[in-house]
Amino acid sequence: PENLLEYFLNEDTPLFLCPFLGTHIKKNGGNQNGKRNNAYLFPLKIFCYPQYDCMEDEREDISPRDAVAYEDQILAAIAKENRHFENDRGLAEYLDEGALKEKVHSLYPSVEIVDGELWGVMTAGLKESLTGVETAELLDYVCGQNSDGYGEGFEQRPIKTPDGEIYVSFWDSKDYSMKLEQEMKNNSPEAGYGGQVMGGM
Repeated sequence: PENLLEYFLNEDTPLFLCPFLGTHIKKNGGNQNGKRNNAYLFPLKIFCYPQYDCMEDEREDISPRDAVAYEDQILAAIAKENRHFENDRGLAEYLDEGALKEKVHSLYPSVEIVDGELWGVMTAGLKESLTGVETAELLDYVCGQNSDGYGEGFEQRPIKTPDGEIYVSFWDSKDYSMKLEQEMKNNSPEAGYGGQVMGGM
């Protein structure tokens, strides 16, 4: 129930929304500095088919580290996909009417290199700070877009690379998590990235 969610969000410890998503957020949604962009990182599932008529179980997975070589091609494919947005709000245009839609001006998917590996990133342009409940709502929406919305269509389109065609999925139900980009920087043992990202229960 929502009142129980609010109770946990008022505590000082992180909240894991559910075992399936493994998503965790900080108190007040990790957005305590007013207006800004919040970037949420998540793992990618990248694969290819060694032959044209391969079955699904014959595909070959590409590791996040090896996928770095294809960053430019993947970014170009995302840019092409994003041309279908109706305006400059991106995926934020399809949020349900309410406070969250009023606070989130834009929401765009992309990829970036984190500690030598390629990760997915969803960047939210905020007009106002989000409450913890609103952040939970936004992350739930992002997960839905990654699994069944934007991501579902994108993963079906082959991306040409010098090594052949690859496919990029924004969703991996086996071990899925999201984390604020800034948290990764703050928790890194060295300058830049490097902190633990994957979560779950």
